[in-house]
Amino acid sequence: MREVVVHIVRFVAVMARVTSFRPPKKIQQRQLELRARLWPGLQPGDLWSRHTHDGFSTIPSTMPLVLSIIDDLSNGRPASMTYLDLWTRAYDEGFVTLARPREMAFHSGFTTQRAERTWRQKLDVLAELGFIDIKSGPNGPASYALLLNPYLVIKRHHEEKNVGLREDKFNALVARALEIGDRTFAPPAPTPPPGSATQPPGFFVVPTPTPKEEESESTGR
Repeated sequence: MREVVVHIVRFVAVMARVTSFRPPKKIQQRQLELRARLWPGLQPGDLWSRHTHDGFSTIPSTMPLVLSIIDDLSNGRPASMTYLDLWTRAYDEGFVTLARPREMAFHSGFTTQRAERTWRQKLDVLAELGFIDIKSGPNGPASYALLLNPYLVIKRHHEEKNVGLREDKFNALVARALEIGDRTFAPPAPTPPPGSATQPPGFFVVPTPTPKEEESESTGR
């Protein structure tokens, strides 16, 4: 009987959490209705959509703020556009082959005769800050770039009290990351006291009757 009660309580707790979230489809439908009202003549082909076009990248929703922080940390050597270009070339493996430096320099905004040299300097800045790690190969000292988790990099700069990192931007990044469900900046869960029982969040623990209570229940007293 106790096992049945435990399962029922757990099921109710899980269902309460699930039904507390609004289905994404309702939000999307509401957005579409609002868009149709604001732009009544809009055609689907007027927009770029990942559902109908190839060539897109997965980036954090916080990327604009991350880029701004990179430029703050670079001490007058802004490298955000170089970082963004690297990110748009990376797949889920998280690294980029730097086989076309002239093209990558141009896409990063460098168009003069020193474009490629300037681009390589920006790579060095990103590596010094810890946002990327560079390895040598067939294209010279900078042949491959590994894109490290920018949240962890910025978090380390904050812990080290880097003067280039503005507190307001860091706080804004933390707030936005938590808002979109990323737990990188979330405080660690409190450590339970030694010997205390733990259970998944939102679940109840049904007390186990003592032998005397079980005896009283079976005899009806």
